[in-house]
Amino acid sequence: MTQNRTPPKGDEADFEITANLADVVGGEIRPARVTVRGGRVADIAAAPAAACSTFLSPGWVDAHVHIESSMLAPTAFARAAVVHGVVATVSDPHEIANVLGREGVLWMVDNAKRSPFKFHFGAPSCVPATAFETAGAAFGLGDVAALLDTEGIHFLAEVMNFPAVIGGDEHVHAIIAAARGRSLRVDGHAPGVMGDDLAAFAAAGIETDHECVTLDEALARLRLGVRVALREGSAARNFDALWPALREFPAECFLCSDDKHPDDLVRGYLGDILRRAVANGVSPMDALRAATLNPVRHYNLPAGLLAPGDPADMVEFDNLTDFRVRRTWIDGRCVAAEGRTHLPAVPVRPVNVFRARPVDEAGLTLPWRADKPFPVIVARDGQLVTVREDLVPTIRDGTAVSDPDRDLLKIVVVNRYKPAPPAVGLIRNFGLRRGAMAGSVAHDSHNIVAVGAGDTALARAINAVVECGGGLAFAGPGGVETLPLPIAGLMSDGDPWTVAEAFERLTALAQEDGCPMRSPYMTLSFMALLVIPSLKISDRGLFDVDRFTLLG
Repeated sequence: MTQNRTPPKGDEADFEITANLADVVGGEIRPARVTVRGGRVADIAAAPAAACSTFLSPGWVDAHVHIESSMLAPTAFARAAVVHGVVATVSDPHEIANVLGREGVLWMVDNAKRSPFKFHFGAPSCVPATAFETAGAAFGLGDVAALLDTEGIHFLAEVMNFPAVIGGDEHVHAIIAAARGRSLRVDGHAPGVMGDDLAAFAAAGIETDHECVTLDEALARLRLGVRVALREGSAARNFDALWPALREFPAECFLCSDDKHPDDLVRGYLGDILRRAVANGVSPMDALRAATLNPVRHYNLPAGLLAPGDPADMVEFDNLTDFRVRRTWIDGRCVAAEGRTHLPAVPVRPVNVFRARPVDEAGLTLPWRADKPFPVIVARDGQLVTVREDLVPTIRDGTAVSDPDRDLLKIVVVNRYKPAPPAVGLIRNFGLRRGAMAGSVAHDSHNIVAVGAGDTALARAINAVVECGGGLAFAGPGGVETLPLPIAGLMSDGDPWTVAEAFERLTALAQEDGCPMRSPYMTLSFMALLVIPSLKISDRGLFDVDRFTLLG
């Protein structure tokens, strides 16, 4: 992997750049000379076409991302993001909120202030996401309202308890009303919801959704006036299905990643989505507006749009087909050039809570009758949704066991906040033959989640995470390897490229052991997310998302 690390540069002096200007406000692309003074766009003048060999647009915006999923502190995330032309994010810090509550959210805001990158944080609305799991914090109406009044918090982050919204739950509707009463935006989360339920969700004041998997879902929301963030992340890769929505509703679509793992982040970002959109026939202007104008105006972001007087937040790229980034500026300062970051590393102060105790193999048994079907989670590569299959498991001595020959493996969730018996289930499509994976990145409550080909490997992987106080681990015949995550058990205190290398190593170990998934650890982390259909598992047991209840 290329090591894109350079010493920081000082603030950029006043300067001019001549390029083909993508004027996303006016809707045209024209040769121009842009003059920057004092960090702002001072003047835009016509330029000879022959003098313009590159293109210039406003800096790109990820319209929905959980920074924690990069396993990097915000300041470290920014160092990698600017290399790829991204200057701002609309960020929901509910991962760290589920672990550390308000303290975690404020930690993110404080760390982000140490970077010129334009982080736009929201107040997590559903902590925990459901009442059927153990988290490190619980937000009531007063907690959310206090965050909405906190400096550095700008909107109500995704309202995840969609059954409560649709059912008229007073508590959830009061949280939405708190944001609307402050004239703040309200983000949504409604996977698979359609028809009358979707109409009720929109009528409650929800303004966006990023959970669309099919084009029909996206179009149904757009027709109700709900804006859609077209998602292409590390685990959920939905852009190929959703891109036609951008042609039909170009002013109402955003681009987002939702979750961006460190290996993907250092390789590329929104430019990859822009390239695919244009290759599919979306006009370059519509694609660029989805990455700039649309989210900036919807969320009232402080990012510039390359109009006179705006902050000089800009990205220079080669052409309108591959969108290869040459340089990125924030407030007139060159923060990346030719694949190298100019943002300095920032020391971080880890914060954490981790009370899990080591497990033994005896605690991972799953008593079951030999002739009785078991509800099995069926994971899907590149998707957050799962399906359920009821299968008769392989039984030994009255207990269900992992059976790699059937690709039927145990999945385990261990409470990280207090000692408790592990929850054990069965899962398909992870394909491991001998080893086990474990991690304390387990959306959204971030208990320890593990999957493995046998109880010995499972216990070794889980205990490695416990020993780290949070992190990722792979246990195989060759030993145990880990990626410690000392910040809330979610983020490293290292630089993006070192973290990406360690993460890639763990991914390779899982794949070498038979896992066919492109991002095994990211997919595993969502097997405990109880607000994404259809069958998931929490520290309290298997959960039927469609019926929104724990299975007995």
